[in-house]
Amino acid sequence: MGELFGTLSDGTAVHRWTLERAGTRVEVLTYGGIVRSVQVPDREGRPADVVLGFAGLDGYLAHPGPYFGALVGRYANRIAGARFPLDGAVHTLEPNDGPNSLHGGARGFARRVWAAEPAGRHGVRLHRVSPHGEEGFPGRVEVSATYSLDASGALRIAYEAVTDAPTVLNLTNHSYFNLAGSGRVGGHELRLAASRFTPVDADLIPTGVLEDVTGSRFDFRAARQVGSGYDHNFVLDKGVTGAPEEVAELHDPVSGRTLTVATTEPGLQLYTADHLTAPFAPGGGIALETQHFPDSPNRPRFPSTVLRPGEVFRSETVYGFSVG
Repeated sequence: MGELFGTLSDGTAVHRWTLERAGTRVEVLTYGGIVRSVQVPDREGRPADVVLGFAGLDGYLAHPGPYFGALVGRYANRIAGARFPLDGAVHTLEPNDGPNSLHGGARGFARRVWAAEPAGRHGVRLHRVSPHGEEGFPGRVEVSATYSLDASGALRIAYEAVTDAPTVLNLTNHSYFNLAGSGRVGGHELRLAASRFTPVDADLIPTGVLEDVTGSRFDFRAARQVGSGYDHNFVLDKGVTGAPEEVAELHDPVSGRTLTVATTEPGLQLYTADHLTAPFAPGGGIALETQHFPDSPNRPRFPSTVLRPGEVFRSETVYGFSVG
């Protein structure tokens, strides 16, 4: 069972669930589905927390903008103009990023308290009902996210959802990884199985082009240092898959820790967190957000994010940890 982590101003209790297996220790909060901590050993066997987070609930409430470790929805990333067409109707959302909708709006999934229950010996299942009209999105959506550790100590996050009316849905986890456990991460080495990316305009809205990464700073097909200046969606070569396939590897040469990312999703947002503020430093973590593409509801050429009654939304991402 979870333990009390804090209480919101309205008296709602927030609980923390701790999962441990094969050298990995993960803490998950019922507030925002936040992954508060992931502790794994370095090559000397010394554990460290490799995601950015806060010791108490007040830290998350005081710093909501970066979405530290949160479960993001109903729509991860941006929807241009905070509106989209669906079945002949235009749905207007609550803008919270200039004129655009970001990560489901100001009171999206990352700002909600989720119900929780055990999921086997090494997991927790979070679930909630998002009512019709929440942040402007149509349909009553029943959604769950199951966090579990497998026999290797990998963290699996599996999402499921159903709706009673046509809607759009795009879920992700917004953890910032720092495999050194502290400092900046520009020296981490990244490999991405992505031959294309989606260029963006000044508001970080995709232009609609799928651009080849060859010869550009977006080419991570061979591992190299990440650097800075990224907040872009990469088009994964594998596309949408029924089971998770490995698409990314992040390595810290100093600690020896390696993170692998496998997913069923067709895209991955690389965000180097250049604008983080105290208590964290700019570039203090790297977000690898598995997702469908930004602004897909307004881009018919992008993989569809439409969910209809009678369908089941399923998405799974696996974060594996090793040392070398």
